Amino acid sequence: MKILAHDYSGHPFQAQLSRELARRGHEVVHSTCAAYVSGKGNLAGDAAGGLRFVTIGAGTVLKKDAYLRRLFQETRLGVELARQVRRERPDVALLGNLPVPALAVTALAAGALRVPWVLWHQDVTAVALRSFAAAGVSKLMGVAARVLGQGEKWAARRASAIVVIADSFVRVHREWGTAGKVTVIPNWAPLDEIRPVARANPWSAEHGLDGVRTVLYSGTLGLKHHPVLLVRLAEALRRQGERVRLVVVNEGPAVPVLTQAAAARGVDLTLLPFQPYERLPEVLGSGDVLVVLLAADAGAFSVPSKTLSYLCAGRPVLGLMPRDNLAATLLRRAGSAVFPPEESALDDAAAWVREVLADPVRAESLGKESRALAEREFALERCASRFEHLLNAVRDEHVVRK
Repeated sequence: MKILAHDYSGHPFQAQLSRELARRGHEVVHSTCAAYVSGKGNLAGDAAGGLRFVTIGAGTVLKKDAYLRRLFQETRLGVELARQVRRERPDVALLGNLPVPALAVTALAAGALRVPWVLWHQDVTAVALRSFAAAGVSKLMGVAARVLGQGEKWAARRASAIVVIADSFVRVHREWGTAGKVTVIPNWAPLDEIRPVARANPWSAEHGLDGVRTVLYSGTLGLKHHPVLLVRLAEALRRQGERVRLVVVNEGPAVPVLTQAAAARGVDLTLLPFQPYERLPEVLGSGDVLVVLLAADAGAFSVPSKTLSYLCAGRPVLGLMPRDNLAATLLRRAGSAVFPPEESALDDAAAWVREVLADPVRAESLGKESRALAEREFALERCASRFEHLLNAVRDEHVVRK
């Protein structure tokens, strides 16, 4: 069959899925949004027959903090994706990570074009916006949460099938009346692309990190994650007699916040933009401890993909996140640590980091456990087969209804 797979973010494992589906003989058009700034996966063409990479949003600069302008931009991106659906005329489309305005426009177009589609539901947007409203980020967030929540529900009801990444999403779909078409398929990370490397590697040498105790964060980092916690973790470590270098690989609104906080507290900070994907194993390998941040009110409906990459890289991981999050469960199973994303927990979190830094044998063991868990959980064959079966079923049902 012909599949249009759109992943707005450009994450590694979605591209890996498209490669695998193409390897199995399907014609796959893998679409991403060039305007969305994040760490991207391998989006280059290769020898896999039947696979093409395309984009929307070329030349667009998203204004994340200009909410009204962003609404119009995301609507235009939806129009651009709708045109892509019309040009490609796939047998089935798989849509993931789209902002609600773009999702609603594309859902409307797919219905008009009679193209069946599957919603790959990675986040519940309305929940995130409600947390912003509660935090006082913007007075408009409460209104936006209600309006976009209705748009998200409307789109979900028009999807032929829905894939969610954790059981916790099912409750929301029960409220929306869409639980009957939900399949739970947890996210994964590409084991063959993100492999453990030596702590001292070319990337760590380039950035002066060899022989320097390093706490590293790499990936999307919004203000909702409370990025200052990273600086205060390093500060807590210093109070306990352990000076570390905090390395953050990120682009976005958190960068000036981190810069100011580190300067005010005398924390050694290295801030870098997103790195080329082929260097991600070296980046992650350069951290003695890798850190994940997730706000308390996003716990049930967000599974940070960076956690999965960290596990593949075979490093000790510190999670500052709700204990009921699926990623937190994975970290505990790997022997790593999870603490609440609160300042009151930072002394305990720092004590755990100190113990790991002081015991190379334990650090090596934790890294091996991380990789072993990833190898057990992230088997591409199983994940791809479940998607292939679902996409086939949606296509076949659509053909029968014609």
